[in-house]
Amino acid sequence: MHTVNVPLGERSYDIEIGTSLDQAGPQIKGLGLGQKIAIVVNPTVKELYGKRVVDSLKVQGFMVMSIIIPDGEQYKNLDWANAIYTALLTNGFDRRSLIVALGGGVIGDLAGFAAATYMRGIPFVQVPTTLLAMVDSSVGGKTGVNHPMGKNMIGAFHQPRKVLMDLEVLRTLPKAEFLSGMAEVIKYGVIWDSAFFDYLDSNRERILGLDADALTHIVKRSCEIKAEVVGRDEREGGLRAILNFGHTVGHAIEKAENYTMRHGEAVAIGMVYASRLAHGAGLCDATVPERVERLIESYGLPTGLRALSRKPTVQELMDTMQIDKKAEGGKVKFVLPKSIGEVVITKEWDDGVLKTLLGAA
Repeated sequence: MHTVNVPLGERSYDIEIGTSLDQAGPQIKGLGLGQKIAIVVNPTVKELYGKRVVDSLKVQGFMVMSIIIPDGEQYKNLDWANAIYTALLTNGFDRRSLIVALGGGVIGDLAGFAAATYMRGIPFVQVPTTLLAMVDSSVGGKTGVNHPMGKNMIGAFHQPRKVLMDLEVLRTLPKAEFLSGMAEVIKYGVIWDSAFFDYLDSNRERILGLDADALTHIVKRSCEIKAEVVGRDEREGGLRAILNFGHTVGHAIEKAENYTMRHGEAVAIGMVYASRLAHGAGLCDATVPERVERLIESYGLPTGLRALSRKPTVQELMDTMQIDKKAEGGKVKFVLPKSIGEVVITKEWDDGVLKTLLGAA
């Protein structure tokens, strides 16, 4: 097992990589919290792993209930957050009670948001079961739900008390979901670590073959990078915004697809367009977008709008980006690469260049 610490003073916590779901009880017992635990989970994950986690918790003396959320991004909303509040209130949960998010990014975001807002904040633990959740949404304390006008527009920063990652669960993950997570892994190479980018390129077969050492390395390195960024800038006042590489166009694509496209697939496309925009702005040479697109494509991820079920208009995408939460003063911030391993955050980009790129797709 490898431990990565997220250094946030009194809100610091450990990410335990390579632990077993059967150790969830002892791990959570060590936090010294209350005896009531609500596991937020979808039906698929409950069937696969729910009993193991519940049994592990009950052996440690916890009172456990499960809150079942339907599977899908469309359920990450205030209605289902309210369903969690109702279940917690009905069962007498107080401020020392605990929420465990067992599942992917939707479950983690929704359960975390409920934990952040129930009684003005109760503790929660992330137990991610997808690659995307392991390397991205379970770490850093961003929680939230969607609004019909945009993704993650309602949310709060609320750090988990611990993150528990059993990498064996990735072996039951559908291939498309695994590849979706790889988009966020690739992101870390572009924004922070060129050697990691090269590792992903030269070890593709091992990674796609679910080699244990390769999986451990990519999850650990991704978490190390995110922990360092979040430790320097918890609430996205500056540096943390680099984690949004690919997300500006990506979120607009997700909305255009009514949230039926996987998050990582949309981000993959967004990274390609951000890289092309950087080249169009003279920030990088042509090899940067070429290498980004080639690596993304080599992992079976989409690279353009042709992958969508319908091609949205350029104006539709531009309008959605304008109401993105990353916009300031009517100008959208983009994360653009200068090279592999280095990016800049800027509001100084050319609308015309982006419109041309999107229109040429």
